[in-house]
Amino acid sequence: MEPQPPKPIERHGIRRGIYILPSLFTVGTLVCGYYAVLSTQRAGQFLAAASAATVASKAADLARMAAEAFDNASKALGWAIVFDGFDGRIARMTNTASAFGRELDSLADVVAFGVAPAALAYVWGVRALGDLSGVPFIQHLPDLAWILTFGYVICGAARLARFNVDTVKPTGDRRFFVGMPIPAGAGFVAAVVHFYKQPLLSWQLSLVWMVMMGILGFLMVSRMRYYSFKALDLRKRRSYLGIIVIGLVIVGIFRFSEPVLLTIALTYTISGIVLKITSKLRPNPPAHEEVHAA
Repeated sequence: MEPQPPKPIERHGIRRGIYILPSLFTVGTLVCGYYAVLSTQRAGQFLAAASAATVASKAADLARMAAEAFDNASKALGWAIVFDGFDGRIARMTNTASAFGRELDSLADVVAFGVAPAALAYVWGVRALGDLSGVPFIQHLPDLAWILTFGYVICGAARLARFNVDTVKPTGDRRFFVGMPIPAGAGFVAAVVHFYKQPLLSWQLSLVWMVMMGILGFLMVSRMRYYSFKALDLRKRRSYLGIIVIGLVIVGIFRFSEPVLLTIALTYTISGIVLKITSKLRPNPPAHEEVHAA
């Protein structure tokens, strides 16, 4: 018998290509996260140069450049949140959602909303403190900051992994996330840095900031419910008051971005805690099926 030719290997998955439009927004999220990391690194270099400068005016200029670099990193994270909010919605509206797109989105989220804000929180909150060797117990604050910021990253990765596992499960009420979504955690970090800009110079504030990073990590892996806004259908008719509110928020962000964005981030962060408390106070809280999403 003549030898049979080998059967062609069946290839599955993305052999037919990917949907470009939603993937472009995901790539935008990844680019913004990468830029945020580079800006944070640049700010750290300016801080190191400022501490070594012998001329007061030069040190002040370097400190100002560091604050500007920190602000650029926070703005990049803000744009990453915008891109991330559009990719999934556009994929659903154009019926171009795919398994590849979901995986790519999760990997981009790890960089943009996990690694980038953790690095920003560490450098902005600790690097400017200088030598702490003479302060008892506080000399280990950089080590504690390293642990807590890494804890934020691993909690965010676990949050995304839980989403990937739970996407195959049927969902009922799409109004809520289970746990705070990782873009909201990054948004809180970005809003705080954008509001203050100047790095922290007090170890007391740095300690509070690191505790806040630990709380953000806990909220991401918790079972608290957060509004997802996925049930909001932009194609339906709405009251004209809605567009007025949206317009006012947009104008407020452009004119007073620091307090407005910080208020939005803080309100959303504590909203899950408020919902948890109110659900406990109700005699018979209704059962909801939540969306396990990033």
